[in-house]
Amino acid sequence: MHLKLNQQLFDLSSPLIMGIINITPDSFYKGSRFTTGKAILHAVDEILENGGSIIDIGGFSTRPSAEIISEEEEIDRLSKALEIILKKYPQTVISIDTFRAKVARYIVENFQVAMINDVSGGTLDDQMFETIADLKVAYVLMHMRGTPQTMQQLTDYEDVVTEVFQFLQKRLAQLRSLGVTDVIIDPGFGFAKTIQQNYQLLKKLSYFKELGAPILAGLSRKSMIYKLLNITPDEALTGTIAVNMLALIGGASILRVHDVKEAVQTIKIFNEYIAAL
Repeated sequence: MHLKLNQQLFDLSSPLIMGIINITPDSFYKGSRFTTGKAILHAVDEILENGGSIIDIGGFSTRPSAEIISEEEEIDRLSKALEIILKKYPQTVISIDTFRAKVARYIVENFQVAMINDVSGGTLDDQMFETIADLKVAYVLMHMRGTPQTMQQLTDYEDVVTEVFQFLQKRLAQLRSLGVTDVIIDPGFGFAKTIQQNYQLLKKLSYFKELGAPILAGLSRKSMIYKLLNITPDEALTGTIAVNMLALIGGASILRVHDVKEAVQTIKIFNEYIAAL
């Protein structure tokens, strides 16, 4: 399986790392917040030096009860960061974490952006799918219910694995009917799911390979780890490594992480394990 990003074909036979940069003051993990040019560039340096393939930049926090900002503010935050990053690393593969079509269009048309990472799977902006088709960029299709402000009250499923699968299947078909070919699916760990539901999805992650699209696992330092272990996000690196390995065994092609060095090491061990079978 391959993925086309910025006219480059990425071979997914070995999983890729997507490094997280949040240019917000209120993301749930303070270690991912970068609000100055110097801090942003240092973070990018570390991601690339440690083996990250994709940089995922977010200007709007999607943690529960996050502050709502305007589209203009989100565009302004992203634009300032991208100007700094692309000046030093013009060939960097960049993903933008946004659920707003207007933001996606402006950033793709004005900067060298390869992917839109939409936590809502197109449910929060009915123009998103058509926008992605028009822009011809890769798209991360994630499952979520409601909004970041309401999602934690929307965890009533008869069968979480089946319902998430069906949501992704239906939305993936819509994207493909519009001619969008480079789609990555994401079950949406932590978004409108309880701790137990997150682990049910993780255990059955291999089922999602039937959709015929690369799987992204965004598990890094999330509440399914730190609440289970009764620790803070700052203390959740060991747990993150553990669930990332489980995601790789389940078929994840991309790991979205805060800690790139450790994720690269995890993939190296996983690849050696697979080669030994």
